[in-house]
Amino acid sequence: QVQVVESGGGLVQPGGSLRLSCAASGNILLLHVMGWYRQVPGKQRELVARASGSLTDYADSVKGRFTISTGDAKNSVNLQMNNLKPEDTAVYYCNVDVRTNTSRGNYWGQGTQVTVSS
Repeated sequence: QVQVVESGGGLVQPGGSLRLSCAASGNILLLHVMGWYRQVPGKQRELVARASGSLTDYADSVKGRFTISTGDAKNSVNLQMNNLKPEDTAVYYCNVDVRTNTSRGNYWGQGTQVTVSS
């Protein structure tokens, strides 16, 4: 019904940058929130950044380094990550809160690996 696809992960050295992209498709009538979460083995998935209209929210650990923005395509969002640190290493997941023609729900992408290492 709703598909979420992420791209842009990879390996980067400390201090480097990466840009993640996420696109949602399907029977979407209204996009409420798009966000990025991350998870490392043995830990809970945590919020990185989210956007609802013009409002944005960031985890304290990424404020000033990461920027969430809407993409050029409809129902898409980007996460620009600068000054990356080894502790940013995780699988990053895109999440969308949307209303379809039948219901409102949360949908997750498959995740993209970000590794920060020298």
